[in-house]
Amino acid sequence: MRIGYNGTGAVRHADIKRIADDAGAARAGGFSSYWLADHPTGGFDALTALAIAGQAVPDIELGTAIIPSFPRNPMALAAQVLTTNDALGGRLTLGLGLSHAVMMADLGIEFDKPIRHLREYLSILMPLLHDGEVDYSGELLSCKARVFKKPATPVPVLVAALGPQALRLTGRLADGTILAWVGTKTVREHIVPTISEAAAAAGRASPRVVATLPMCVTDDVEKVRASIDANLGSYGELPSYRAMFEREGVSSPSGVAMVGSKAEVEDAIAAMAAAGATDFAPTVYGLTQGDRENSMALLQDLAG
Repeated sequence: MRIGYNGTGAVRHADIKRIADDAGAARAGGFSSYWLADHPTGGFDALTALAIAGQAVPDIELGTAIIPSFPRNPMALAAQVLTTNDALGGRLTLGLGLSHAVMMADLGIEFDKPIRHLREYLSILMPLLHDGEVDYSGELLSCKARVFKKPATPVPVLVAALGPQALRLTGRLADGTILAWVGTKTVREHIVPTISEAAAAAGRASPRVVATLPMCVTDDVEKVRASIDANLGSYGELPSYRAMFEREGVSSPSGVAMVGSKAEVEDAIAAMAAAGATDFAPTVYGLTQGDRENSMALLQDLAG
């Protein structure tokens, strides 16, 4: 299992230099990848940030986790992805997802027929990013286009798929999934079997499964877990994540976070690998500088 790093915590600063420094630290630490979220109402574009920051940070995969699909026409997104990938010398991986109805409501966008939307979106986006052209007419989306410059190699697309329908669709059409707030049991019993079966039935390669979770090496486990629930508890109110918590048998975000001693967190990461995750790209969550340093040290050891 490859060890990456999710730098989404830096997004709220909306500072490209900070992103470049963060990605540079990930590269120096031996991580295989660096991931950045695109918040739909944050006013900070992840692809633009990676295109610029990546000029100063070579030799590491750069990815989005995730770009919401509803606000962007697939042709417009393909153009930005192809341009960013060219600027990065072919190191970009696109993480894409439906986001959430409540977030789309803030933009005045209806969360209408999400599975059909995702199917038609991928039916347009994947050919553009893999072959450079598409001719597709759907119920919700249509596109006939040929890009100026076909990508030398296909740009990988990972979909934030959690439910059975989304996972089967992703397995058939995309290159894998990127997960948030999904515990090890759910990865092993639900995510990996569902997406892998669909990919195999479609004659596609084994899908990539990128897991992202908060992790913290600490002696004060209860305090850290309480802080996670206090600061990130709203994620548990979103239906798609709440369904994952129910599958996992936990009631809140802290229930899936990897928090504990060095040995306990290392065992939890090993269990994620055994569950079938191909990549683990956590966010470090620490209340003290010591906890953050100890957490990064463990990840760097595993990455090395």
